[in-house]
Amino acid sequence: MTETRLHVPIHLRWGDLDAFNHVNNTSMLKLLEEARVRVFWTPEAGDTAPDTAVIESGIASGVLTLIARQEIEYLAPVPYRREPLDIQMWFGKIGGSSIEVCYEVFSPLGDDPQRLYARATSVVVMVDAQTGRPMRLSDRMRDAWTPYLGEPIVYGHRR
Repeated sequence: MTETRLHVPIHLRWGDLDAFNHVNNTSMLKLLEEARVRVFWTPEAGDTAPDTAVIESGIASGVLTLIARQEIEYLAPVPYRREPLDIQMWFGKIGGSSIEVCYEVFSPLGDDPQRLYARATSVVVMVDAQTGRPMRLSDRMRDAWTPYLGEPIVYGHRR
């Protein structure tokens, strides 16, 4: 199955680097978070967003997106570049109140060939902001995300 992927350009910041002059492992989580926010949250007036951006942001919206699990497999050090990384995203599973978000972090578009630096998975749970309990995904969410449903990531270094 070849899934349709979202391509999210994310710029590195100098502060994302560590003493070894590559992106620090904890900074990778922040880069993935930034891509996830751009893909899920509805845009502000004048901004653009993909058709998957169907979640209103903030507690006032009544919906929280909480991370239940994350896994990252680092394949190569990410050097500092001025061009944005190409973070490719799709959904490995769409459940009742949660989704499995899959990522592959590549060197910038235009690199030939592009280098795969990391792959990751986040399980995101939709939670009612008032009760703190998981809530069912809406039809709007399912309709927006189903076109990007594909095979989940199979990690190469699992024991």
